Amino acid sequence: MERIRQLGTGIGWRPEIADAVERMAGSAGGVDWVEVVAENVCPGHIPESLLRLRERGVTVVPHGVSLGLGGADRPDEERLRNLAERAQALGAPLVTEHIAFVRAGGALTASPLLEAGHLLPVPRTRDALDVLCENVRIAQDALPVPLALENIAALINWPGEEMTEGQFLYDLVDRTGVRLLIDVANLHTNHVNRGEDPAKALDELPVEAIAYVHVAGGFERDGVWHDSHAHPVPPQVLDVLAELASRVSPPGVLLERDENFPEPAELERELDAIRGVLKTAGDQGGASTSDEPATAPTTTPATAPATSAESGSGSGSAATPATSTQSAAGSAPAAEPVTSAEEVPGGESEPVARQRLGLAQAALLSALVAGTPVPEGFDRVRLGVQSRALAAKRADVVGKVAPELPVILGTSYRPAFVAYAQGHPMTDGYRRDALSFAEHLLLGDRVEDAGTRRALRAWWLERSGPAPLSRRPTARLARATRRVLLRR
Repeated sequence: MERIRQLGTGIGWRPEIADAVERMAGSAGGVDWVEVVAENVCPGHIPESLLRLRERGVTVVPHGVSLGLGGADRPDEERLRNLAERAQALGAPLVTEHIAFVRAGGALTASPLLEAGHLLPVPRTRDALDVLCENVRIAQDALPVPLALENIAALINWPGEEMTEGQFLYDLVDRTGVRLLIDVANLHTNHVNRGEDPAKALDELPVEAIAYVHVAGGFERDGVWHDSHAHPVPPQVLDVLAELASRVSPPGVLLERDENFPEPAELERELDAIRGVLKTAGDQGGASTSDEPATAPTTTPATAPATSAESGSGSGSAATPATSTQSAAGSAPAAEPVTSAEEVPGGESEPVARQRLGLAQAALLSALVAGTPVPEGFDRVRLGVQSRALAAKRADVVGKVAPELPVILGTSYRPAFVAYAQGHPMTDGYRRDALSFAEHLLLGDRVEDAGTRRALRAWWLERSGPAPLSRRPTARLARATRRVLLRR
């Protein structure tokens, strides 16, 4: 593995804090680099703030959220091209993504393609690892710079997992040479909500493969940790950072903040606290920058820890306490058991593994977003919490993609959207989701106020505008019918 570039201390670039980030950037402010959500940047229209940072020599790293490398399908070629273009346009030394799946179904499983709208955990099994490794290799071949993958905060436990998180990540790095983006806030979230020990995970990780580290805030309520990215970084997360820094000196550490942005002075204090943790670890002499490979952890079947509560992963996730009992009573059988591809003879292990993983992920995602029966082995309460968290996250993103909707609908927007989401899975992205939500309200006479209805109808007619015609006559007829009905 090539030596990893030293990045220093960074912060997540967001339009809301762009001016503050520019002031903090460089030797005077102490911000050495920034990270930007890759899907929010267009290569031909990079925000002026990012261009100015680049001109000043500030490194910009694109952070993807939509590849779904942990899914059963091979990575989408267009998404890979888009990520590669952003890396080149930003002059990035690497790109990052997540160890997660974000969609399931489709041709592989002969079922409707469903979008989660957020990051979901992959099972820590040999099948999932085989598929993930192949997907990572495909992505590495398509990208012009090295790839690093982030551990996520998970709400649900897959039944029958065969490895711990540390063992899973060790084998992933060993087989692909991929780098790691370790989110210490996610390690803390999984500690509180799933009973997983951050120190044990760090002991098993190949720390020499760490490209950089995420640090983010959250809050605890009723025994549940909410990984909000909208609150100050708490001491518990800094403690996990200190644990990591006692083992290795990370090439970079980045502060994430996605919402509820504070004054710049507060961000600077958080960055100073991060630097303080790293300096203390360095002064104590516990950290190493060695590129020597770590010793492989012993692989034993992982058991799901008994926990009293769960939290949604990601910004603004809703969560409620959940029971620790994993009951299968009354739930639908899983589509297929997730077992090792190595058990399949005849040289067709990867396609068979993909299909088994695809069936399992499609059954789970359908239960979460389409209300189908809970697959065997999953806890009903936890899946209910995750389902509500996905609907809430979806409402947040649609409200940002189509900010007129919360204005038009006022306080009724969020409950109306969450109710809509429970029976209408997302299949074609957030912009289409916003239009479909408006159609749902208008065609179902669910808006009582005449003025609100007129404003919503005008918005829909303006946004649904001319678009390339579908090749399917039935789709063209349905679109024309909706427009006629909505004009009445």
